[in-house]
Amino acid sequence: MRKARWLAEWRHSENKPVFYHCISRVVDRRFVLGAEEKEKFRALMRICETFSGCRVASYCLMDNHFHLLLEVPPMPEGGISDAELLKRLSAIYGEAYVTEVARELAEARRQVADGMAEEAVVVARVHGRFTYRMHDLGEFMKGLLQRYTQWHNRKHSRTGRLWEDRFKSVIVEDGVAAKTMAAYIDLNPVRAGIVKDPAEYRWSSYGEAISGGAKGHGKTARAGLVRALRAHQGCGAEDSLWAKEVSREYRKLLMAGAVEKTVTRIGRDGVEETRQSRKGMSAGEVERERAREGELSRGKMLRCRVRYFTDGAVIGSRSFVNEAFASARWRFGPGRRDGARRLRGEAAAAAGVLWSLRDLRKGV
Repeated sequence: MRKARWLAEWRHSENKPVFYHCISRVVDRRFVLGAEEKEKFRALMRICETFSGCRVASYCLMDNHFHLLLEVPPMPEGGISDAELLKRLSAIYGEAYVTEVARELAEARRQVADGMAEEAVVVARVHGRFTYRMHDLGEFMKGLLQRYTQWHNRKHSRTGRLWEDRFKSVIVEDGVAAKTMAAYIDLNPVRAGIVKDPAEYRWSSYGEAISGGAKGHGKTARAGLVRALRAHQGCGAEDSLWAKEVSREYRKLLMAGAVEKTVTRIGRDGVEETRQSRKGMSAGEVERERAREGELSRGKMLRCRVRYFTDGAVIGSRSFVNEAFASARWRFGPGRRDGARRLRGEAAAAAGVLWSLRDLRKGV
């Protein structure tokens, strides 16, 4: 029997942001997501984002899995307007279908105006057919994974399940935790040895923010990262803040743990050149660093696999994790007194700043 998914108890409140780190892998972890597949997945991700009202703050698409830092805002009090509903429907439905829904809404509004029906009944009935899929973690992921699977199976003449049974999700506090998680996600291709600089990877929020141009999804990616780094300060997804202050701060965080190596080569003119290269950390480098300094710096920690960030259930400050624990006390036995667990292993650099709900003992 599966346990219920961890969901933020305050997810219907407009006073506290709700971020989830979501991860899903291809069945048998097969490497089937090439360039074309990643482009399609990203396009569908943006479509689902527009329809659902959720926001992708950070993401990275790898060859056999993906990571999303997803913000799930509550449905606005009183719901959304007819115009907003039709705009969102246009993201996933054709013009003819949206036109028919617009006609239904117009008829419902006419009945209300003529005193023939109550607005809460006829208008809500039309809205309700679609809004139950909005502002919801499970519905967002279900819609995205199903839509991509349908496209992928048609493209590759296959049938059946593409993704593992359930996607993983971890509740992430805004502020330090969200900023750290966004960087951890964008550094996936560096940890995998695919690129040395996360800006070089096309299918990530940082790569798209850097190279996506002033319009379109480059702007969307920048706005998402601004939200990841500034939500705790009350900032919205404001692309204008990226160039002013956020880009430099985020770049510094991403490159803080880069290992510098002196590389010597012979230039075109036959003169010996020396330059510094930066990259991720190999397993051997991690062990040498820990032997020398006792523990990794926080920047170098982000260039290692941190299991707490994928399996910790809730990540944030001590008070944040304890609050989540108290709201779901029924999940635990009577012997457990609090929720926050200190980070260990390769995550020890963040101990005392970030805490986990789960006390992981292997592969941390």
